Formats: sequence, structure tokens, C-alpha cells
Amino acid sequence: MSAGGGSKLERRVVRAAEAALAERQFVTAIDVLVGLGWLEPRRVQEWRQGRVDCLERVVVASLGKISTAMRCFRRWARERGLKPSETGYVARTRGRQALRFSRSGDPEIERAYRTHWVSPELSGPSGSSARSRRRGGSRRRGRRQLDEDVERSEAQRLAEIGWVDWGGELIWAVGFTSGGAPYGLRVSDFDPADLQAMGLEVAALDDAGLLAAAESSIDESDDWIRDDEVPF
Repeated sequence: MSAGGGSKLERRVVRAAEAALAERQFVTAIDVLVGLGWLEPRRVQEWRQGRVDCLERVVVASLGKISTAMRCFRRWARERGLKPSETGYVARTRGRQALRFSRSGDPEIERAYRTHWVSPELSGPSGSSARSRRRGGSRRRGRRQLDEDVERSEAQRLAEIGWVDWGGELIWAVGFTSGGAPYGLRVSDFDPADLQAMGLEVAALDDAGLLAAAESSIDESDDWIRDDEVPF
């Protein structure tokens, strides 16, 4: 699907998705809904804080339009060769309950919403081989710049699922002080199973010593989910 073809809605979906991909090398359903102007960022924050029961409730579009846009999004992602990465979304509350996207709560719809679509440049078995290819193959950018790009992408990715890197430590932020410092729970306050469910790679955290670096776990199956399996 190209930005110049398809319906007006398809073209808008592609523009929103391409903008997010260019900025951070992965795209989420939330990126598309925000880019379409159907979802306000402040509403996303309210939902993340557990103040909204499901994300669709604050999307200013009919369920039919949302369904069409999400199908366009998934089709575009596959055509672009992006890799699906199912990511845990939990509320920024002490209870850390799983966040709900859809009004129906259908498991396949929830799974489709939770899926991030990641550039192949970031989605190797641990990201390292793809990064090595990038470092070795680029003549326009130096090694340091490439490493910085990867670090920024990972930081943005962690921020998407609620984590803030503060002073070398990951914080599950429930709020910020007037000076901008996050407050909440540290990685060490969680059980490993909870960290895995929240999208963190426990082995990588353990290797880092103080559990200070992680990536969302990636399911790279090309047959991960078909549109006819998603009831929207």
C-alpha cells in the first residue's frame, strides 16, 4: 500500500504510520490513532493511569472506522516488512492491572492492539546482529551516531510501555515531581514474571547487573496473525 493509492483513510493511515516509523523505527496502533487525530495524547495518559476503562472509549471515531483503519495499518506494516512485537500494557498504578484497548475485550482484538510493528533493523534475535549490519554497512554515519540512534529508539520504546530511565535506573513512573523527576516503582520492586508480562526482557536486565536495560520481547513469526483471525 503506497501513500498515493487507496482510499483517503488508507492514505491518512499510511502517513501517520510512516511518520512514527521514521521517528523511532517502530509503530503502534496508538501512534496511528493519534496521527489520525482520533485520539488525544492526554486521553492516552488517562488510560495508562487506569482512569479510562478501555482505550476505544476515548477514540473519537466509530468502531467501524477504527476497524478499517487498523486493517489498513496491519496490511501496510506487513507490506513494509515490519516485524510484529507483542507488548504488555499495564496501568501505571500499584495494582499494575492489564490495560484494555477494546470495548468488547475480545482476546484477538486486544492482541492486535498490543502489537508493535518493528523495523527489521531493530528486530533481530536480540537486536545485535541487525545493529551490526547497520554499523558495518553505513558510510554516511559513524559508529557513535548509530549507537546513539539505537539507544534513543530503545528509550522511546521503553517509554511507550511506561518506563523512564532516570540516573541509570529504570523507573515505572506513576508521576513526576515539579522538578521533572519521576517517582514510582523500580525494576527490583517487580517479580521477573511481571517484568516479562510488561514487555521487558528479564535475561537482558539480569545481564546488565542492576536491571537497567531491556527490550520488548518480539514474536517474529511471519504468520503471527492474519486479518481474518481478528474480528475487527
